[in-house]
Amino acid sequence: MGVEMTGPRTLIVLRHAKAAQDAGVPDRERPLTERGERDAVRAGAEIRALGLEPDLVICSPSRRTTRTAELAFPGVEVDYQRDVYGAWPEELLEIVRRADPERRTVVLCGHNPGALDLAMQLTGGDFGFRPGAFAVMEVESAWAELWPGGGRLVTLWDPKEP
Repeated sequence: MGVEMTGPRTLIVLRHAKAAQDAGVPDRERPLTERGERDAVRAGAEIRALGLEPDLVICSPSRRTTRTAELAFPGVEVDYQRDVYGAWPEELLEIVRRADPERRTVVLCGHNPGALDLAMQLTGGDFGFRPGAFAVMEVESAWAELWPGGGRLVTLWDPKEP
């Protein structure tokens, strides 16, 4: 087992970008809209503009989250975890706690309400989370020791705001 790294970590909680509402298409198979595709690329660019390069993306395997992660973080390792789909914030927290302790910047790409509720629980904040929005949090603890209130909100980004 490796040596536990100390110092701040960064958790980015990203809600999938805007998805189509096509009749007859199962929820897990909903594609991104054209705007969603653009917003996913923009989200990745905004994250990189903050000087952040994710070491790992933990992602729901739904079509819309998969595509969001591909467009936002090309070339970054993606860990598709079926438990992210439909998860409550407590379940998402457990998934983040299992992240490799050597990963410094981790993205969780998921769905509302779980993604929003996790971000608010970690930061104690009260904010909204439209499709394609993300919250960047600084975390002082090891991933395994992350708890509600254990994150400091660094920035929020909303694709509909200038």
